[in-house]
Amino acid sequence: MAASMSPDEDVQRLLIQFRDEAGESLGSPFDVPVNITPDKLQLVCNALLQKDEPVPLAFFVHDAEIVASLEKTLAGQTVETEKVLDIIYQPQAVFRVRAVTRCTSSLEGHTEAVISVAFSPTGKYLASGSGDTTVRFWDLSTETPQFTAKGHRHWVLSIAWSPDGKKLASGCKNSQIFLWDPATGNQIGRVLTGHSKWITCLCWEPLHINPECRYLASASKDGSIRIWDTLMGRCDKILTSHTQSVTCVKWGGDGLLYSSSQDRTIKVWRSQDGVLCRTLQGHAHWVNTMALSTDYVLRTGAFEPAEATINPQDVSGSLAELKDKAQQRYDQVRGQEPERLVSGSDDFTLFLWRPAEDKKPLERMTGHQALINQVLFSPDSRIIASASFDKSIKLWDGRTGKYLTSLRGHVSAVYQIAWSADSRLLVSGSSDSTLKVWDAKMKKLAIDLPGHADEVYATDWSPDGQRVASGGKDKCLRIWRR
Repeated sequence: MAASMSPDEDVQRLLIQFRDEAGESLGSPFDVPVNITPDKLQLVCNALLQKDEPVPLAFFVHDAEIVASLEKTLAGQTVETEKVLDIIYQPQAVFRVRAVTRCTSSLEGHTEAVISVAFSPTGKYLASGSGDTTVRFWDLSTETPQFTAKGHRHWVLSIAWSPDGKKLASGCKNSQIFLWDPATGNQIGRVLTGHSKWITCLCWEPLHINPECRYLASASKDGSIRIWDTLMGRCDKILTSHTQSVTCVKWGGDGLLYSSSQDRTIKVWRSQDGVLCRTLQGHAHWVNTMALSTDYVLRTGAFEPAEATINPQDVSGSLAELKDKAQQRYDQVRGQEPERLVSGSDDFTLFLWRPAEDKKPLERMTGHQALINQVLFSPDSRIIASASFDKSIKLWDGRTGKYLTSLRGHVSAVYQIAWSADSRLLVSGSSDSTLKVWDAKMKKLAIDLPGHADEVYATDWSPDGQRVASGGKDKCLRIWRR
């Protein structure tokens, strides 16, 4: 096999051993020419894997990806040629999301700034929340306004889709939470009231824990987290321990709730009974944002982006089937280790935690020159992206927190970022009025998307990969396609 791969006899050869991300070896060591390309490695590795369908793979040696050839990657490293060289293979998404390149619609309707935009878990619906007190639903097949949901009496600060895509929750500056039906635009049930100050964040219970999508968590400026029973329309639990505004709440896939606060801490709660498990300390200023390594799979529930159709549909099946599908997808992303959490702060740093196991951080991630506005794990959980007021987006290793690169191009603060479902691309919205699409593999700008007349506050990439939506100060919602 090795002989047929290299007609040149004088090319230096190396002994290599394929290993998976967990360190398990694949086959036995064999020798290859040092100038072997990723394509050739792919052929060999897939032959060893013996899968019916060959999987796209990425290869790493000493944490550096082999992009052009093994030789080029090893150029900057010291290699002992008589030792076996471990090459780590990583399965990549089987499908590809193409970069969005143009604005297909500029949708007017909101009369104040658009504060949030969010696609439903399958990409079937798009909702936006605005300073004009309304939530709007947009028809994606025609890219026109569909419903205007009225009820809030103050700015809509946060919106969140239930993981089955059948309900949208919205929270406002008036401390009220409404639930809406995207199929009709009508309100569901009663208004959820109880917080004494405005709502900062909303998050639903994961589909694989409860396929009825019954419970919703809310975080508020009043320092508390509330868990609501949306079926009964009442507050189920109140979690209090933070001494200042709660900035973000995440409902994990293993029965834990995470909350971050301006009191500089992150708290881990048991969602079942609301017991405080541990407090994570380390940040020197407000904690603004958090992300879980499982966020994307929790957001999409039973929907598999690889199976997306051109016209997005809700996932069909019984509650038990949906629960099973969501559980399988969750287990695959989670792997053997518990979910990881990354937090971003006004102290310019990020921390990576394993909150289920340890109150000490795995890594303190420094480099940003201004506050961190948003942080997100890629859907495959291998990369962390952070957006900052220092005009840059930084990429970090999702398992170790090690710094990878800075994406520069925005000329003002970066507000929001969103990953494509295949983890290869990233879109960012900035106060410089542009959106930019970045290639996470090549670590460079792919496409510049001007079009907004003012700052872009919110952006999202639909889970089916078809569209990016953005909104901001110019009150327009824009839809971008390839």
